Formats: sequence, structure tokens, C-alpha cells
Amino acid sequence: MVAEAEALFDAVLDATADAVMVTDRAGNIKQINPAFQKLTGFSLPMLVGKDARELFRDLNDPEFCDEVWSEEPQTRHYESVRSKHADGRAQVHGMSMTPIRDTAGNASQFVAVILSDSFQSDAETGEIHRAGHDALTGLPDRGLLADRVGQNILNAKRANKSIALLVMGLDRFTVINDALGYTAGDQLLKEVAERLSKVIRMSDTAARLDGDKFAVMTPISAIDDSVIVAEKVLNAMKKGFSLKGEEVFVTFSIGISIYPTDGEDFDDLLKDGLSAMQFAKTTGGDQYRFFASEMNAKARNRLDLEKRMRNALVNEEFVLYYQPKVDASTGRVKGAEALIRWRDPVHGLISPAEFIPVAEETGLIVDIGTWCLRDACFQTKRWQDAGYDPIRMSVNVSAHQFRAKNLLDVVKSALADAKLEPKWLELEITESMLMNDVEAAIARMQAVRDLGCGLSIDDFGTGYSSLSYLSRFPITTLKIDRAFVKDVQENQNTKEIARAIIGLSRGLNLEVVAEGAELLEHVEFLKENGCDVIQGFYFSKPLEASEFEKKLSRRAAA
Repeated sequence: MVAEAEALFDAVLDATADAVMVTDRAGNIKQINPAFQKLTGFSLPMLVGKDARELFRDLNDPEFCDEVWSEEPQTRHYESVRSKHADGRAQVHGMSMTPIRDTAGNASQFVAVILSDSFQSDAETGEIHRAGHDALTGLPDRGLLADRVGQNILNAKRANKSIALLVMGLDRFTVINDALGYTAGDQLLKEVAERLSKVIRMSDTAARLDGDKFAVMTPISAIDDSVIVAEKVLNAMKKGFSLKGEEVFVTFSIGISIYPTDGEDFDDLLKDGLSAMQFAKTTGGDQYRFFASEMNAKARNRLDLEKRMRNALVNEEFVLYYQPKVDASTGRVKGAEALIRWRDPVHGLISPAEFIPVAEETGLIVDIGTWCLRDACFQTKRWQDAGYDPIRMSVNVSAHQFRAKNLLDVVKSALADAKLEPKWLELEITESMLMNDVEAAIARMQAVRDLGCGLSIDDFGTGYSSLSYLSRFPITTLKIDRAFVKDVQENQNTKEIARAIIGLSRGLNLEVVAEGAELLEHVEFLKENGCDVIQGFYFSKPLEASEFEKKLSRRAAA
């Protein structure tokens, strides 16, 4: 039966007019059909086993490959993707990417489909637009937008997610038409469309509805996602437009409707978006408004949080707490994990769970992460200078920080300015950060290790758990996630997983740290099974520097 199914699959691929590419979970190409070979110029021997990302890398938004082969794979449709042709040209086309799941529900393969009639106009390709695009701006028209919204609604239903429709109207467009003429007005619309195309994500669809009205459809996981897109659009229009030798400034009024809250089909979402857009215009323009009033309140709260967070960096409102890491054999503190807290002068202590997601979405996480790294290095050196036994300080690194080109420079600067030896600093990264581009990740990790710093994989076992790559990662520590510690006293499966991770760590000559130890039974189990270091509330909650200091041991007098 398996052979028959495979033969049927091959026959369908061969007969399909659209280009199809099949990859494994890691993005390695397994199969392409004749249409793919014809449209791209690549033959199967040229591509099989190669990383599919190489066809798209450097031609698209940096987030594109991360999104397609993400840790939470889902069906995605892209209106405009650039890929490499075998002759070196860049091609522009639509594409859908669908994960194929195994019996356990895990994505084991991906199927990419490039519609043969979706090749678009682009300076690099010279291809022409097909039907469904606005003649003036080249953007998808209302009909194609409706189709894209419909497809994304189906995907959102399956994944229990949402989409946002941003309906936009230029403020004062008739004034410009009257003053400069319709030719200038058309030129403005084309330039607006270009700016709009540059600020949206690959998974979004920007369209021209009619006249001076545009729209963007964007899949979202939270209301904040639609706010980010709206802010990008508003900011993109801030710079003046040159029309007939005059500098003209325009703004957008944006109305936002959400599926399924405001409507369950394109027509309802468009109607509600237009209503919200009109409200934005009548209340001053150059702003966005949600159709649902309670979402406007949420958006305002988010904007307020972002503004206060920017001020918090300037006003030094962030503070580090430190959770001890205890040597399992001696019971002495041998390390600490630095954990950020925010002391807002008005709202008090704010949980990282509230502000870190916003920091990641806005990019502030890079500046906050740099501050954490530097402050942790300085505090570690202060304890050493005060005569305490040296401990290794662990600092969490976000995905944005890890991918940043200046990561190494930031680490070097923090160590040099604090006069801290690299061996006393450890960077904690997560499994998922490593798997989108393994070779690049290994290169970054090796550069950090070459400095002399430690590297820990945090939350091991909860992400990809890619054992085939683990031996290649230049890490020093594996950290067992609290999920495999919290019920070891009663769950046999959890016990075996924890034992396996400890054994794996020892086999690879890595230090193993277990977090989330809250009970004596947790500690005894971890000790009995050879865990090196234990972290958790059984020993201590995260502490301010002055309290943590009381747990440190003084160096013996010379």
C-alpha cells in the first residue's frame, strides 16, 4: 500500500502544471516535479538534498525562511516571493507552503506550490503581471484580495488563529488631485503602493481597493501584530513625496477589522474596516482605529507600554534578579541565572511575561538584552572584587540578539568594560533559535566559544531536540526544562526522559543543569541520577543582588 501511495503521489506531481517542491522538516529538498524544473531551470540532481532556503535567501525579507520552516508550522500563502532561477535571475511569484503531518500530528515534510500563472512584474525579472492586479499600482486588486482573505480564513480556522484586514484611505487626496492634477495623483498612488509593499511581511497581502483606498491582509497571533503593521504603514508615509517638483506630505487613516471577532468573511471584514477607517478620518486622520472599541483600548495600552518601556531604558528602571545554581554534590552556589524585572515608578514591578513579548515585537529586545548582558557582567565582577568565590553568570539571549551581526562585539565590549574573564559568562540560547539556519548558528556559537564564554541550550527537550545536530553544537551545558522535573516523583515517563537527558549530557561531556526543582523529591532524584547543577525554588527564588550576595561563599584567606 505504501508503494502504491508513493507511486500515486509521483504521478500526481508529474501531471501537475504548477511547480511543486517537497522538503523535509529541516528544509532539505527531497523532490521536485517537471513543472518546477521548467519554471526554475533546476533539475532534481541539482537540488536533491540541498537546503531549500538557498533558493530564497538574500532575495526576501530575512524573516521569510524563519517563518516558512518555523517551530509552529502552518499552511501559508505568499503573494510575492523572490526565488533564484538556475541562470542566476531572480523570479517573483506567488507561493503556498503546506506542512505534511505524521500520525502523531508533527510536521515531517513541507510541500511548496508555485502557481504557474503567478509570475509578476519586477525590474529583476521582466515578467508580466497576470490578471488580478491593479493596472496602475501593480498591487493585487479587490478580487484577488478577497481570494487571499478567503484562503487565510480557512487556514485560521484550522489553526485556531486570526487575521486582520487593514483598510486604508489617504487623507486629503482630493486636495492634491485638485492642486496638481490627476497625473500627479496617479504618480502618488504608485509611490504609496511601493512604500506599502516594502513594509509588509511576506505572508501579508497589500491591495488597492479603488481610488485612494488600499488594504492589507495580515495573519495574526495577537492584536499587537496588527498594530505593528499599522504603525509601519503610518511611518512609511511620513517622508514627503516629490510630485511635479513639489514636496507633498500625505497621511493614512486606517480601519482595522479582525477575523473572527468582527466578521467571518471578506465582505463583512471589509465593511467593518471601512467603517473604522471613516471613524479614523473624522477624528483627525493619520491614525488607526479598530472596528471594536475594546480593541482600541488594547492598542492604546500596548502603545503606552512600548513608550514606557523605551523610557525605562533611559531612566534605568530595569533591574536584574539572580537565581542561584547549586552544585548537586556540595550544595554550594556555583552559578546564577540573570533574570530581568521592570520597576515602573507608577505601576510597580512588571512581570517579564507582560513586557518581553512587546519588546521582541518592537525590536527593543536587542537594546534590553544588551543592557542585561552588560549589567550581569559588571555585577559578577563586583562580587569577585568583594572577595566572593567566582561564579559563572548565565544570561539569556533572544533570537533577535543571537541573529544580530554585532552579537560578538556586544559580548566583547561587555566583558572588556567590566574587566570580567570570559570563562565566568555563559549565554543561554534555546533549541528553536538554532534550527532555522544550522550552519550559521554553529558559526555564531563557535565565535562565542572562541572568546572563552560558555554556551547553554535552555529548555532542552521542549523544542526540536535535534540529536543529529547536538554533537556539532559547540556548547558547554544542557539545561533540562522544568517540564521534565516537576513530576519526576510520580510520572515514570518524565523520569526516563530526565534520565536520558542526563545520560546524553554525560556522554557528550557536557554539564547538565536542571531547572524547576521545587521539592526535596526533585532534588534527590536529580542527585541520584548524576545531575551536576540544580536550580529552582527548593533552593531559592530569584533574588535581588544584595540578597543573592548572602548566599555566596567567601574566598579563603591567602
